Amino acid sequence: MRIRPRGPQGIVEGDLTPMIDMAFQLIAFFMFVINFSEVEQDQRVTLPASELARPPEAPYEQPLTIHLTDDDHFIYGGKELTSIGALRSDLLQETQIIKRLTNKDIADVTVIIRGDEDAKTGMVQRVIQIAQELGFEAFALRGKQSDIPTLGGERQMQPE
Repeated sequence: MRIRPRGPQGIVEGDLTPMIDMAFQLIAFFMFVINFSEVEQDQRVTLPASELARPPEAPYEQPLTIHLTDDDHFIYGGKELTSIGALRSDLLQETQIIKRLTNKDIADVTVIIRGDEDAKTGMVQRVIQIAQELGFEAFALRGKQSDIPTLGGERQMQPE
């Protein structure tokens, strides 16, 4: 008994269109799911480690991030500013935009300061002072979480 094939003989190719569509849908899905807080980080700033550093319990509603580099430059809005006057000018412009385009008060905006571990403490204080002069009231300082105690605390006396 001889079995005869039905239909035409030839090479059968799979249709890859559904798989490509699925790949693009997954890419779009992960773009929406990813936490975009990484966007506010800048690789030119190395955060100091502290045992008190904790992630915020909830994301800030209206964050405004200022990066302070180790050479006393500022990174705001993706551009590097070399003077405190330039930062003040950009923050003043930001306050005008907030007043004109949103119903929010400037006091509702949280200023996040990401200071480099080698940045001068006085510059961080100066940034806070300028922001307060412009009407900002809420501030957050960023740091890396550390398990190593960074506070002086009680020191044990060494026997002589």
